[in-house]
Amino acid sequence: MDVKVSRRQFFKISAGGMATSSLALMGYAPTAVAEARSFKLAMTTEHRSTCPYCSVSCGLIMYTLGDKSKNVKPVIMHVEGDPDHPVNRGTLCPKGAGVLDMIHSPNRVKYPAVRAPGSDEWKRISWDEAITRIAKHMKDDRDKNFIEKNAAGTTVNRWNTTGFLASSAASNESGYLSVKTMRGMGIVALDTQARI
Repeated sequence: MDVKVSRRQFFKISAGGMATSSLALMGYAPTAVAEARSFKLAMTTEHRSTCPYCSVSCGLIMYTLGDKSKNVKPVIMHVEGDPDHPVNRGTLCPKGAGVLDMIHSPNRVKYPAVRAPGSDEWKRISWDEAITRIAKHMKDDRDKNFIEKNAAGTTVNRWNTTGFLASSAASNESGYLSVKTMRGMGIVALDTQARI
């Protein structure tokens, strides 16, 4: 279809376009204005942490959102590898890259729980109860199974029935202290995965 525009129509169209562009230059812009999107981490607080998955102990940077008010609980909204960490230098394996899903998982265990013998239910207990319960069981086991002397009469001070595994997120210093404490109690089966 051939559209013919007369000279007069051409000038009307041109004048309308010029008037519209002049109004826009003077500040009469339409409501849809392009805007730079704000950076999603601009209002967050940065925290350094260690990946909880294995003994490699990669460094993480976790970003929390919250204004640090007394009644506001910060929410972790982004996790990435720490480029300044000597172990991973900013890289993460697939498990470490997906740590945010584990943090926000509804199935994540956040509190100590105990299951009575013969029961199929887990009962939530406080941290104080959990630590007291662990100490009680350790003392009972040590009192029953501690070996002071071997068959030849040599002092050995062994506790063979309990083992200890230090955290993979622990530093070498805290791993050293854990090993010293466990050896002091006589535990023979112990290990630490710390590499940081």
